[in-house]
Amino acid sequence: MGTPEERISELGLELPEPVAPVASYVPTLRTGNLVYTSGQVPFVKGELRVLGKVGAEVDLDQAVEQARICALNCVAALKAELGELSRVVRIVKVVGFVASAPDFYGQPKVINGASDLLGEIFGDAGRHARSAVGVAVLPSNVPVEVELIAEVS
Repeated sequence: MGTPEERISELGLELPEPVAPVASYVPTLRTGNLVYTSGQVPFVKGELRVLGKVGAEVDLDQAVEQARICALNCVAALKAELGELSRVVRIVKVVGFVASAPDFYGQPKVINGASDLLGEIFGDAGRHARSAVGVAVLPSNVPVEVELIAEVS
């Protein structure tokens, strides 16, 4: 199956530079054999390309793609913390926040974008517990934010 880095390349993706904190927090925090990532928004090369609420300005397909980008940014934060993604034993938990129009109820479908990408990168070790939460607004008017907890060696 190859290393996670090889799978990222096979998917036609490039692991971005970790997103620098935009407030008073650190990108990752390790305690024992767990690494927590801070919430990652869908920055691509320093830009937020899709803004608004899902079910209003942002459609489901766009939101799923934004969740994938958030997950890739979480993986970039893990790589910066660990040096090599092969040190990820498993993704334990994913929490996804979806800025939702009042009549949008598909938050789990949106966060599937993040979950599916983690499975593609880490295989069975990418299967995780998860929450998908609808919220009124997210920082900078992004439609999706994702954070995760990883068990590492």
